[in-house]
Formats: sequence, C-alpha cells, structure tokens
Amino acid sequence: QVQLVESGGGLVQAGGSLRLSCVVSGRTFRNYGMGWFRRAPGKEREFVAAISISGTFTVYQESVKGRFTISRDSAKDTMDLQMNSLKPEDTAVYYCAACEGFELLRFPSGYEYWGQGIQVTVSS
Repeated sequence: QVQLVESGGGLVQAGGSLRLSCVVSGRTFRNYGMGWFRRAPGKEREFVAAISISGTFTVYQESVKGRFTISRDSAKDTMDLQMNSLKPEDTAVYYCAACEGFELLRFPSGYEYWGQGIQVTVSS
C-alpha cells in the first residue's frame, strides 16, 4: 500500500511563495508517475502539474506555467511543488497523487493513490 503525506501549506500574501512537499512510503517510489492537483471551494478537483517517472519531463496547467515548478527526489522518495508569485485564485486544498507505471497524466481518475490534502490560502 502506498501512502502519501503532504506538507508545507499555509497562508501567504499575494506575490509570495510556498513550497509543498509530498513524502511517499510503502512501495518503490521510482515506479510511479506523480502529480499535484487542487480543489478550490465550490469547484472540481483540477490538475496542477505532473512529473515523469524519471523526473525528466513535466507538464503544467496553463495558469501556473512559469510560476510553479514540480520536482522529485527518488533518493528521498519525495516530490515538491515550488509555488512562486502566488495569486488569490491559487487558494485551494492541494493534493499529491501517484500512479504506477504511467506518467504525466492530467486527469484525477488516472491516479491510484492520494494524499490527504493540504490547505494553501493566498490573501490579496
């Protein structure tokens, strides 16, 4: 069983930065494609970013391109999301997700394992 635990959320002013981390345990991390999703109040869960199994390739939602950076460290079994130039519309619960054997998926149903979510609030 794979377990994912997010950390690093909180409250920040618009224009500020936060770094989210996701620690993976239970299975071989290097076999999993990883992604970040978010759910804002009253909205559906949406794709934010994904990273390939090797860590070589990444994809982003258009609204976060140039502001967010996804990365992974197979030695530490962690995945990070560096968020810069944050905007109030980035306010949401952020989730990390993992899928075995597939990578760079943009749809939530493609991921088998999910973290519990962590709140990010950006004030104007």
